[in-house]
Amino acid sequence: MRLSLAFACFLFIVTLFQFTAFSFSSEQPAVLCHSDERLALLQLKDSFIIDKQALAAGFCAYPKVDSWDSQSVDCCSWDGIECDKITGVVIGLDLSSSCLYGSIKSTSSLFRLLRLQKLNLANNHFNYSLIPYALGNLSMLTYLNLSSSVFSGQIPSEISKLYRLSSLDFSNNWDTNLSQRLLVLEKPDMKSLIQNLTNLKYLSLSYVVVASPIPSVLANLSSLTSLYLEFCGLQGMFPLAIFRLPNLETVWLVDNLDLTGYLLEFNFSNKLKKLALWNTSFSGELPASIDNLNSLEFLGLGHCNFSGSVPSTLGNLPNLKFLDLTTNSFTGSVPPTLGNLPNLKFLDLATNYFTGSVPPTLGNLTKLDTLDLKYNYFTGFIPSELTNLTQLTYLNLLGNMLHGSVPSSISRLEKLNFFDCDFNRLGGILEMDPFLELKDLQYLFLSLNNFYFVSPDNSNATRPQAQLVDIGLRHCHLREFPYFLRNQRRLQLLDLSSNNIEGQIPQWLSKVSVETLLFLDLSNNSLIGFDDFPLVLPWSKLQYLKLDSNILRGSLPVPPLSTVFYSISNNSLNGEIPQLLCNLSSLSILDFSYNNMSGGIPVCLSNFSKSLLVLKVRSNQLDGPIPSGWATGNRLKMIDLSKNKLQEKIPKSLMECKMLEYLDLGNNQIRDAFPSWLGSLPELNILILSSNAFYGRMENPKLNLIVFPKLRIIDLSHNRFNGTLPWGYFERWISMKNLDGKNSPPKYMHESLDMRINIMHVPRDYDYSMTITNKGMEMKYPKIIRTLVAIDFSSNRFDGEIPKLIGKLKELHLLNFSNNNLVGGIPIAIAKLTNLESLDLSQNKLVGRIPMELSTKLTFLSFLNVSHNRLTGLIPGGGQFETFQSSSFDGNLGLCGKPLLKECSNNSGSLPPPSLTSSGEFGLDWKVVLLGYGCGFLFGVVIGHVVIKKKPDWFADTFSKFPTRGRRRHVL
Repeated sequence: MRLSLAFACFLFIVTLFQFTAFSFSSEQPAVLCHSDERLALLQLKDSFIIDKQALAAGFCAYPKVDSWDSQSVDCCSWDGIECDKITGVVIGLDLSSSCLYGSIKSTSSLFRLLRLQKLNLANNHFNYSLIPYALGNLSMLTYLNLSSSVFSGQIPSEISKLYRLSSLDFSNNWDTNLSQRLLVLEKPDMKSLIQNLTNLKYLSLSYVVVASPIPSVLANLSSLTSLYLEFCGLQGMFPLAIFRLPNLETVWLVDNLDLTGYLLEFNFSNKLKKLALWNTSFSGELPASIDNLNSLEFLGLGHCNFSGSVPSTLGNLPNLKFLDLTTNSFTGSVPPTLGNLPNLKFLDLATNYFTGSVPPTLGNLTKLDTLDLKYNYFTGFIPSELTNLTQLTYLNLLGNMLHGSVPSSISRLEKLNFFDCDFNRLGGILEMDPFLELKDLQYLFLSLNNFYFVSPDNSNATRPQAQLVDIGLRHCHLREFPYFLRNQRRLQLLDLSSNNIEGQIPQWLSKVSVETLLFLDLSNNSLIGFDDFPLVLPWSKLQYLKLDSNILRGSLPVPPLSTVFYSISNNSLNGEIPQLLCNLSSLSILDFSYNNMSGGIPVCLSNFSKSLLVLKVRSNQLDGPIPSGWATGNRLKMIDLSKNKLQEKIPKSLMECKMLEYLDLGNNQIRDAFPSWLGSLPELNILILSSNAFYGRMENPKLNLIVFPKLRIIDLSHNRFNGTLPWGYFERWISMKNLDGKNSPPKYMHESLDMRINIMHVPRDYDYSMTITNKGMEMKYPKIIRTLVAIDFSSNRFDGEIPKLIGKLKELHLLNFSNNNLVGGIPIAIAKLTNLESLDLSQNKLVGRIPMELSTKLTFLSFLNVSHNRLTGLIPGGGQFETFQSSSFDGNLGLCGKPLLKECSNNSGSLPPPSLTSSGEFGLDWKVVLLGYGCGFLFGVVIGHVVIKKKPDWFADTFSKFPTRGRRRHVL
C-alpha cells in the first residue's frame, strides 16, 4: 500500500513539473541574435554590390542579403543565417548564389562571427581577390565552401588550422575570359594544407593549380568519402592506398594528363560509388576483382592508357548506371556479361580495339539511353536484339566492319534520338520509313555506308513521322533529295554532302524548317542551281552554309543575315559580286574561290562585317583595284585575292588589318613597289605577292625598326624586283631565326569557329590552304603547318652576292633564289641552315665550288638545284648529295664528279676551298613542306602534295576517311 501511494505521488510531481516547464517556456520570448553579430552582418552586407548583370543572366539565384533589414531586431530570421537555438549565436552563413560582387578582406566584419560552424560563399564574384587569411580565426568551422567565387592567388596557410573541417571546397575558381585557373596551392602545398584536417569527409580542389604529386597523407583521412581533384595539374603516381579508405565513395581525377596509376585488386568492403579517371595516364588492365565494387554506380575510364581484355566480372555490378571505356587500348571481344547490368543507362566503348560481334546480350539493357561503339573492329550483323532498347536516344556504330542491313525492327526504338553508322561496311538497301516511324527520333546519322536508301514518294502521307532535329546522310549514294524531308519542320542540321544528287535544288526545300535550320551542307554533289528560290535564301536562322564542289551556275546566292560561315567555292558561278552580300554583318568566313565571278570587288566588302575573319575569293575573273576601305578595328586574319585580274597599287588601308596572319595577292596584275609598310602588321605570318608586276629595289629597313616580326613565309617570285638582296630584312625576321613552339606537336593554320550549335558533326575549324608552284607544277596544300619557314625570291632581277647573313635564319626549310642575276660564290653560311629541305640556286651567275659543308650538315636536304651557273670543281659526295640526280648540277661546265659523267682531273678533284661569301642578300620555287613537315627527312617534303592538274581534292578526300581517335568529354 505504501509503495503504491509513493509511486502515485512521484507521478503527480513529474506531471506538475512538465506542465510548469511547458507553461514557463511558452511564456518566454524566442532567443534573439546577438546585437554585435547583427551589426557585423549588416556591415558585411554593405561591403558588397549586388551584381545585377549576373542576376539578369540567371547566373545566381537571388540576393539573400536583401532580406537583411536594419529595422529587424532578430537577424536569426534573415535569409542565409542559422543561429544556435539556445544561445542565439550565428553558427551558419549561407550566401551561395547571392549575386554578390566585391572582395572580402581579413578586416571584414565577417570574422567577428567567431562561433561560425558553416560558411558557404559559393557562386558569387569576389573580383579576383585573395582568400582572406583571417578564415583561420574561425576555429569552429566544420564546413567551408568557396567554390565558383572568382577568388584568386595562393590558398592561405591559415586554412590548415581549421582542424574541425569535415567539408572543404575551393573548386571551380576559373577565369572564363582568359580560360585559366585562379587559385594556386604551392605554399602551402597540398600536403601542408590537409595533413592536420583529419576529420575531412569531403575535399574538392578541382581547377586549383596543384602541379605536384598527390600526397600520401590523404590515405590517412579515414573519414574521407569524396575526393574531387579535376584539372589540378597533378603529377606522379596516384597513391593506391587511397583506394583502400574504408568510407571512400567518390574519386574524381579527371583531366590530369601527367597523373599515372593503375587499379589495384579491390576488396569486398569497398564502398566506392563513383570513379572518374578521364584524361589521365592511368594504365594497366582492369582487375577481375572489380566486381567487389558492388556499390559502384559510375565508372569513367575514358581517354586513359588501359589495355588488355575487359573482364567478364564487370557485368556483375548491379548498381552500375554509367560505364565509359572510350579511347583506350582494350582488345578482344566485349564480354556478353555486360548485358547483365540491369541499371545501366550509358555505355561507351568507342575508339578501342574490340573485335568480334556486337554482343546480342546488350539488348537486355532495357534502361540504356546511350550506346556508343564507334571506331572499333566489330564484325558481323547488327544484332536484332538491339531493337529491345526502347529507351535508347543515342546509337553510334561508326567506324567498324559491320555488314548486312540495319534490321527493320529497329523501328521499335521509339525513343531513339541519335543513330550513326559512319565508316561501316553495311550492305544492301535500307528503307527510310522504319526510321521515320520512330516517333521520338531526333538525331539520325547514317553517313558513309555502303547501302542505298529507299524513300518512297508516298512516305509522307498517312502515318505520323518523326520530326528530326539533325540528319546526316553524307556519302550515302543518294541521287535525289529524300522525299521525306518535305515534312520536316524542326530541322537544325541537314548534311547531304558527298552524294550523287543532280540537277536543281528543288523549290520545296526552300520551305523546309525555315525558322529552325542552322546548318546546311550540300557540297560535293552535281547540283546546278536553285529552282525558283527567293533572292535571299529563306532560312532565317541559318549559320553554316556549305555548297562547295558542285556545278552551280548563275549569280552568287545570297544567304540570310544570320549566316556566320558561307563557302561556295569550286563551282561555275558568274556575274558580279552582289551588293546584298555586304548586309551579312555576322559573317566570319566568306569563300567563293574557284568560280568565274567578274567585275570589281565592291568597296563595302572590305568593311561590311566586324566579325569577318576569312575573305577568300581566289581564282575568279575579278578586276579593278583592291578595295581601299579596310576599316579600323577589323578582325581579318586571312585575305586571299590571288588568281584574279586585280590592278593598280596595294591600298595602304590594309595596315588597319592588325590581326592579319595571311595575305595572298599572287597572280594578279598589280603594279607597285615593294609594300614595306606591311612590315608593321604584328601578326603577319604569310605574304605572297608572286606573279605580278612589282618592281624596283627592296630597300633595307631603317635601323632599330622591327619589321614583319612573325613573318615565316614570303613569296615574291615572278616579279621585276632588282638590286641586291635586302640583307637588312633577313637580319630582322625574328621568326625565321627562332620559331616559338617548334618542338610542339604539329599545328596547322586554321580559324576556329564558334557556331553555337550543340551537335557533334559541325566542323569547328576552317583550315587555311595555299596554292603554289613546285618544280613547274601548280600544287594545292589543304593545310599549312605553323612551323614551315620559307623564302622564294625566284624569277626576279636581283643581283649581287648571296649575303652570309642568310645563315642566321636557322628555321628555314625552303630557300629559292633561282632565275636571278646573283654572282659570287655559294656561302658556307648556308650550311648553318640545318632544317633546310629544299634549296634552289639555279639560273644565276654563281661561281666557285660547292661547299663541302652542305653535304655534311644539311641532313634534311631532299631537293637541290644549282644548275645553270658557273660553278667549278668536285661535287661533294656523301650525305644527301648521294640522292640528287645529274639535273641538279647541269649547265655548270666546270663541275665534275658524281652524278655527272664528267670525271675530275687531279687539280679539280682536290678538296674545294671555302666558298666565296659576301654581305649581300637572298631568295621559292619550293612550296614543299606545307603539310606534314617535322616528321623527319623526306616525309615532310613529300606528304601533302596535291597536283591540281590531276586530282586537286584527292589528298583531302583520302585522308578525311581515316577515323581520328579523338577525345570527347561527356557532360553529365
